[in-house]
Amino acid sequence: MSATNSKTVRFSVAPGGQLRGRLRVPGDKSISHRSIMLGSLAEGETRVSGFLEGEDSLATLAAFKAMGVTIEGPEHGQVCIRGVGLHGLQAPSQALYLGNSGTSMRLMTGLLAGQAFDATLTGDASLSGRPMKRIVEPLTRMGAHIGTTDRGTAPLEIQGGATLTGIDYAMPVASAQVKSSVLLAGLYAGGRTCVTEPAPTRDHTERMLDGMGYPVQRDGNRVCLEGGHTLHGIAIDVPADISSAAFFLVGASIAPGSELVLEHVGMNPTRTGVIDILTQMGASIGIENRREVGGEPVADLHVRAAPLHGIDIPPELVPLAIDEFPVLFVAAACAEGRTVLTGAEELRVKESDRIQVMADGLATLGVNAQATPDGMIIEGGTMGAGRVDSHGDHRIAMAFAMAALRAQGPIGIDDCANVNTSFPGFVDLAARAGLHIDSD
Repeated sequence: MSATNSKTVRFSVAPGGQLRGRLRVPGDKSISHRSIMLGSLAEGETRVSGFLEGEDSLATLAAFKAMGVTIEGPEHGQVCIRGVGLHGLQAPSQALYLGNSGTSMRLMTGLLAGQAFDATLTGDASLSGRPMKRIVEPLTRMGAHIGTTDRGTAPLEIQGGATLTGIDYAMPVASAQVKSSVLLAGLYAGGRTCVTEPAPTRDHTERMLDGMGYPVQRDGNRVCLEGGHTLHGIAIDVPADISSAAFFLVGASIAPGSELVLEHVGMNPTRTGVIDILTQMGASIGIENRREVGGEPVADLHVRAAPLHGIDIPPELVPLAIDEFPVLFVAAACAEGRTVLTGAEELRVKESDRIQVMADGLATLGVNAQATPDGMIIEGGTMGAGRVDSHGDHRIAMAFAMAALRAQGPIGIDDCANVNTSFPGFVDLAARAGLHIDSD
């Protein structure tokens, strides 16, 4: 049984403690994925430093190796990709297994829709239950031929040789994965492909395309490109992942006496909603040493413990913090007063139903957390002890680990193997910072 399918990994976290020191969390997962994909399609070498050696991004790397791309590493975060150009990929000898990675599956479907060969994308049980119609529908409009299960889920069977035509697509729901999937198909489409978002989402794909010399036009929430241009290999320094940093931002905010500096964190404005939300709740987060690395803004984040208060989370910040809500729910549980989240129905189709799973876990710990169709209402207060089930969702597991900093007793967390998909070394790093955590 593979590690990601094993339910034997459990976290045991003793209550109390504080987080102190300086640390750097692993590299940004979104940028790591895209460095492999676009580096493979570029002319020449792409050299990556800070690459996230987690299972999700390693699944992307393995898939492109299986399509004939020479990739050296990763070794201490260093990867060298010898690009084959837009039309140099080769047919894989078998289905491409992408583990738990929704980003890999959705983006690669767009990229593979324009290839000359057939390809099948599969994943683990969690990924195989996640909705794929949201990408299949616009790609089909472009001329792609993609088969799914009757439920619109993986495995995805992508027929090669399709003639793609650019479309003007207005996304019904804000999703960086859908936007990127359509844009990657647009590299192979005749004419112009445009995507309009109902709200801003992460723009790493657009930034990296631009950095590799591929013309991209951006106007507010609308992005366009034309097929047939060329990507050129570049050097990419992957910043620390703000989604991983978020666990420590919340942990240090809620644990009295904490003071922590998180180094070299990616500060892409489409990703910083977690900082804005925590700041509105009263968190003390200083942004220091701002700089730009490889087209991406980065900074050091200096966080000190502070009393938090409940808020109504502004709707415009929801898409900018969509992956951080599990740990933001923990912040809300430790805040004084009520926190209300709406407009986040996307959370129900992540690695787990993050609304229901977090509400159930918080209730187990004695928190008044009411799940709603598109969010949650949390009354801050005392957090008890108990055992919760992460349902194989890495962000749920890490969120409840941080909750122990304010719990009255130990918290046990089941089904934690998938933490390695995004944050290898989490237990060791968190323990070094001061969390009383063990893994078995």
